[in-house]
Amino acid sequence: MEVELQVIDQGEGNPVVLAHGFPELAYSWRHQVSGLAEAGYRVIAPDMRGYGRSAAPEDVEAYDVIELCSDLVRVLDDRGLEKAAIVGHDWGANVAWHFALMHPERTACVAGLSVPLVPRSPAPPLPIMREHLGEDFYIVWFQEPGVAEAALERDVRRTLTTTRVWGADWAAQTDDDPPRPAWLSEADLQVYVDAFTQTGFRGGLGYYRNIDRNWEQTADVADRRIEQPALFLTGERDPVRTFMPAEAMTGWVTDLRESVVVPGSGHWVTQDAPEAVNEALLRFLAGL
Repeated sequence: MEVELQVIDQGEGNPVVLAHGFPELAYSWRHQVSGLAEAGYRVIAPDMRGYGRSAAPEDVEAYDVIELCSDLVRVLDDRGLEKAAIVGHDWGANVAWHFALMHPERTACVAGLSVPLVPRSPAPPLPIMREHLGEDFYIVWFQEPGVAEAALERDVRRTLTTTRVWGADWAAQTDDDPPRPAWLSEADLQVYVDAFTQTGFRGGLGYYRNIDRNWEQTADVADRRIEQPALFLTGERDPVRTFMPAEAMTGWVTDLRESVVVPGSGHWVTQDAPEAVNEALLRFLAGL
């Protein structure tokens, strides 16, 4: 299913595609867009489908990883580009890794931020998460249509600034007023508040609701290795490290040039440690 995407396209030179995560926007790459473009790269950052000013299909199946990777193929095709460096953060990292697996001929190199490549599980992932992480684990809690939407959209600013993990307990306790993160200006925060107030969170939640479907649909690439030059980067305080360790990539990413842990940084590493992220990306790209 083809959809219209809003895309930032800045700079000249070798192309670098930046895929954002949840709940983010192409705007989340603003520091990387300027930094990479100034360094001589063409930077292409879409609002991923379901976000911002890009189309948000109604069908949950429209957000599976096949469709998400196809969006990036079309982004390249529309610009007459044979291949590009593919960089993703959070859900965008999952898309970047799968893009490299499914479209190796279009992938010059790949970088995943915060989320490593996770080898295929022996069974559908959601029942495994329910058993080992519980019903209130945020990915499990996201599954019931309408429940997370109502909670996340009740107070968009609170949703975007909370330091707690979204879930039933968080949704039930609505009397907190989390402060704005130091790395996010009031103007920057307002960009997100305005965007998600308009779109809601349904599109982004669709990514999580395709986890088992993705498992089924990617069986044919389950044994493939990522052989392109690769980079992994995460924040030292990123909670994703506790259940998706970088060590999972061992043997599956055969040319991992560097695995970077940014001291003191959390999950939103592109924004809270932009200089470290830009330095790592430029070092990686220059070494190709």
